[in-house]
Amino acid sequence: MQNDNETLSKVPEVTLGFWMIKILATTLGETGGDAVTMTWLHADQNAHNGGYLLGTGVFLAVFVAAVIAQISTRRFNAWIYWLAIVASTTVGTTMADFFDRSLGIGYTGGSSILLACVLCSLAAWYFALGSINVQTVATPKVEIFYWVTITFSQTLGTALGDWTADSTGLGYDGGALVFCAGLVLLAALYYWTAISRVFLFWAAFILTRPLGATVGDFLDKPTDHGGLALSRPLASGVILAVIVVLILVLPQRPGRHPGSDVATQVQ
Repeated sequence: MQNDNETLSKVPEVTLGFWMIKILATTLGETGGDAVTMTWLHADQNAHNGGYLLGTGVFLAVFVAAVIAQISTRRFNAWIYWLAIVASTTVGTTMADFFDRSLGIGYTGGSSILLACVLCSLAAWYFALGSINVQTVATPKVEIFYWVTITFSQTLGTALGDWTADSTGLGYDGGALVFCAGLVLLAALYYWTAISRVFLFWAAFILTRPLGATVGDFLDKPTDHGGLALSRPLASGVILAVIVVLILVLPQRPGRHPGSDVATQVQ
């Protein structure tokens, strides 16, 4: 039962199930985005054929529609929320590829710019509302900041994943291990230190995206590029089916926050 002094958030309670679905959603964003731009539009064969830009436009329209639906709902709806997350990961994939490859910014430059965008978005959110705690996402104004930050973080994750796999020589499997290790470290800090839970959440949220990107690339990239060369549409369909099952099986409860001190909820 909801306490009179609590307000329900429009995002799910952050549990192990949340992170499982989030990682799968980011992996789906990579394979789904690649399926459209590389398999159907053949953008990988010619970075200047407009495939990445067209794919970005398509997924951006889906993402905007999903976010409008999310903001329009008065209460937490798991299906709409996760649809918006998946849409943000796919548009993040195609947008990062467009900037890094079609515009020639490169992985290092793209990752640096997007990291700055994420930090600026979080800073603007904090100075405008006094908190960046996702459990305070209960009003349209807060949701706008939330989804802008999500979009930047998802795009950053794709660029960071590609940079780690391609530019450092680690490959997709090595990159995935690096990001897994980072998440394990954050989990240890969560359980054994008093570091801000808000900071740890955003650090983990950002790291799950390049993890999903490297896993997705490992699944669908050619074997001579270090991947398994699986069918992108097939891999995307299987991952989507698993996500649907997890949403049905795992509890999907809205997060809660004390309604009397939303502006001070930074721990």
